[in-house]
Amino acid sequence: MKTRKPTTSAARGSSSSSPPSQNLPLFSNMPRKSSLFKHTLIATVFFLLAIYAFFSTFFHTPLPPSDSNSDSSSFLLDLGGVSSQENPIPFPERVKVFMYDLPHKFTYGIIQQHSLARGGSPVPEITTLNYPGHQHMHEWFLFSDLARPQSDRLGSPVVKVTDPEEADLFYVPAFSSLSLIVNAGRPPGSASGYSDEEMQEQLAEWLTGQEYWKRNNGWDHVIIAGDPNALYRVVDRVKSAVLLVSDFGRLRPDQGSLVKDVVIPYSHRISTYSGDFGVKDRTTLLFFMGNRYRKEVINRLLQNAFEIDVLVEQGGKIRDLLFQILENEEDVVIKHGTQSRENRRAASRGMHTSKFCLNPAGDTPSACRLFDSIVSLCVPVIVSDSIELPFEDIIDYKKFSVFVETTTALKPGYLVSLLRKVPEQKIIEYQKAMKEVKRYYDYTHPNGTVNEIWRQVSQKLPLIKLMINRDKRLVKRELSEPNCSCLCSNQTGIIDSLG
Repeated sequence: MKTRKPTTSAARGSSSSSPPSQNLPLFSNMPRKSSLFKHTLIATVFFLLAIYAFFSTFFHTPLPPSDSNSDSSSFLLDLGGVSSQENPIPFPERVKVFMYDLPHKFTYGIIQQHSLARGGSPVPEITTLNYPGHQHMHEWFLFSDLARPQSDRLGSPVVKVTDPEEADLFYVPAFSSLSLIVNAGRPPGSASGYSDEEMQEQLAEWLTGQEYWKRNNGWDHVIIAGDPNALYRVVDRVKSAVLLVSDFGRLRPDQGSLVKDVVIPYSHRISTYSGDFGVKDRTTLLFFMGNRYRKEVINRLLQNAFEIDVLVEQGGKIRDLLFQILENEEDVVIKHGTQSRENRRAASRGMHTSKFCLNPAGDTPSACRLFDSIVSLCVPVIVSDSIELPFEDIIDYKKFSVFVETTTALKPGYLVSLLRKVPEQKIIEYQKAMKEVKRYYDYTHPNGTVNEIWRQVSQKLPLIKLMINRDKRLVKRELSEPNCSCLCSNQTGIIDSLG
């Protein structure tokens, strides 16, 4: 029997008893490298912590201490400097407005006088009377808005309050524009015996005798005088108030300004256009219907500065000259017409079928037909160098109006030639822009003119507070001209506010 050599066993045995192979030292060095890595990592962490501590100590501003009841919102302050914990609304509160309960002779009594002057009969309860429709109905819409319960006015920019002590502003709802026209246009002997001048004097006497007027010299009062001639006899006595006006054509610089007052739109008298964009059904190039000459009543009303006379005289001449230039032009309709139901229907048809509507200066720089044009989607052509427009902080009139300087517009052939070059697509762009802003000229829209007027008024409050506080420290002012470095108004006379 042959003996086997234990080759494999010998090999295994020698392998187990022999010195370590040359690969083993690689594994034997691992603990040393791992230890080095750990030391490096620990040193890096300590270095970063040291840097963080350094910057935290010398460059960080600590937060103010807070108690257990405070939270992050407590750092928001309202206008009165009260913590938002007490008032959780982080935005300024809506302006609070108190409306005076005027004697009826300044409101519903004027409606009755207007009716009596036109053959109406007295009624037992004058508060049932309806305000007559005309271009200055803004005074009725604002009055009606504040007469509603606050629960019906939730979308309004201002809050109606019934306690005058809570009010930021005081609204005086006198129907001054309607008063002006009570006897207008009546034949001799048919007038009611009503006197607008007497109404103005009585209103000024009543208002300036009120406790809240005297408290701040009327700065925090709001008075509507939409017709340019409204309150013309007493404006100097109430000029410290915020005036709601259609323009400044009858006001001196010390009586009214864009800074202090609010320009409001006329109430449009033309039906709103409900058709599509385009020029297919607008066959007339340019349309105008209105008074060709200045109103005769202006002769007795102009009692202010010489500049106003010049402005009105220019306005009256501009219309007549434009009539002479345009009345024989092809595709142009320009007619003389006064306010009447029949003429309003004719004007509505004319504006709805015209591409452009002429808006020249008249007795004052502005006129109601501008707003009639907008709701008719008839592109306004404004020829009135001194015009002021409502709501220009949010409305860019250049997007839907054509402005032409007066002397240029009076060049024969210029205006018509300019308008005929406007492409159809541009006219459609104008129409679309008008439709976007149309609600701002609609006093019946739930978020229309009334809300926008109150928004404009509420923005005056910081300036009103400035003037109230300023008057408390000024003892005497004697200026021959308004100082426009301040507020461009009410800078004449002597004021003693020490008492």
